[in-house]
Amino acid sequence: MTPDNSFIEWVYFIWQNNWPLFVIGARNTLIIALSGTIIGFFIGIVIGIIRTIPIDHKTHPLLRTGYNAVNFILLSYIEVFRGTPMMVQAMVIFYGAAMVYGIHLDPIPAGIFIVSINTGAYMAEIVRGGILSVDKGQFEAAHSIGMTHTQTMAFIVLPQALRNILPATSNEFVINIKDTSVLSVISVTELFFNSNSVAGINYRYFEVFLITCIIYFIMTFTVTRLLRYLEVRLEGPSVYTIHGSQSVPEAQIRIVGKE
Repeated sequence: MTPDNSFIEWVYFIWQNNWPLFVIGARNTLIIALSGTIIGFFIGIVIGIIRTIPIDHKTHPLLRTGYNAVNFILLSYIEVFRGTPMMVQAMVIFYGAAMVYGIHLDPIPAGIFIVSINTGAYMAEIVRGGILSVDKGQFEAAHSIGMTHTQTMAFIVLPQALRNILPATSNEFVINIKDTSVLSVISVTELFFNSNSVAGINYRYFEVFLITCIIYFIMTFTVTRLLRYLEVRLEGPSVYTIHGSQSVPEAQIRIVGKE
């Protein structure tokens, strides 16, 4: 039984009869976006650390040559994946792997892989920018007490850089939630793919994609609020209490301009 021509009735009818497809699509969208963002984040961390290794004229020529070669490869990876659409990357990787190497990937793992390497290219530059935003004096101080580049990054630079790159990382997660829609070209059963199937069955594209739009908005809005809360928690309180001061036993410092 189909509804009359009432718009509201059609929306209700489509949701009532197809909500499992919408839920499954939203679930797969979140799985792919979250997994791709986390993996891409760690790819970006590794590349960001490698690309900020200090190399100067004092470095051994062989090491300098090797570093330049690695840096060229990483820079090529970043430029290629930042300079081409994710939809094209999905087509090349998914169908290319099958045609050239005989590797037949499952759509969802393939989608996670594609989102991960695409996000990794963007995160590499975000992380590099976050590392460079840390004052150079801290690098010099760490090296002066004998810390290696890895130790400096792990214990001094990255804890500070993470606060700077968190907003951009949150933005990448939200973008990935929306950009998973392009993975429908390789038959990933995410939200857009399932919505297209529902629209084809009912011949009601406007009502179906209005529901899809609302679901996307709920996901991105919720994620944005949660990540914003995390950012505020990482910033810490606006008032700090210092105990055991030389002048007074307890003193408070207020950070100006911070709520």
